[in-house]
Amino acid sequence: MTVGLLIMGLLAAVFGLLLGYAAVRFRVEGDPVVDQIESLLPQTQCAQCGYPGCRPYAEAIASGEAEINQCPPGGDAGIKALADLLGREPMELNPENGEEKPREVAVIIEKWCIGCTLCIQACPVDAISGASKRMHTVIAAECTGCELCLPPCPVDCIEMVPAESETESWRYPRPLQPLDRLVAEAAEALG
Repeated sequence: MTVGLLIMGLLAAVFGLLLGYAAVRFRVEGDPVVDQIESLLPQTQCAQCGYPGCRPYAEAIASGEAEINQCPPGGDAGIKALADLLGREPMELNPENGEEKPREVAVIIEKWCIGCTLCIQACPVDAISGASKRMHTVIAAECTGCELCLPPCPVDCIEMVPAESETESWRYPRPLQPLDRLVAEAAEALG
């Protein structure tokens, strides 16, 4: 028994050392400019820029294949930040890629949902939860508002609504005192 444990421990240590060596020896260096560009993009993964996500768009900008004005979710602020980083002149947002608008999130009208899972498959950030033939729901904190879930829905049960306010403007409601609670319940009972 102890011999088997010693052999397994020795094998684990050898394989761990081999994997550690391989990670150092065959490490692939990333382009730091691409990383900086990607950090300035909004990470909506919406594909409005013509690329399948923010990382491919950042790579295209770094290689000169794409302009800095193709990201509607980033808007004018994103274009200006990219221009400052790359030492280019700021440009107007390309209207072919869309228009800048306030942040929105998807909401599924659950009583209309048929559980087809097409929206789950379309969501690039896994913000939709549900199972086949069951009701689905959107995890609002994860939703980027990319609208990629809208076209595949066969019953149009997904709507885009304005995102909740930021935490700086949100206030916790004042707790009701016992008398306030009684008055509220009486007013509710009266209709």
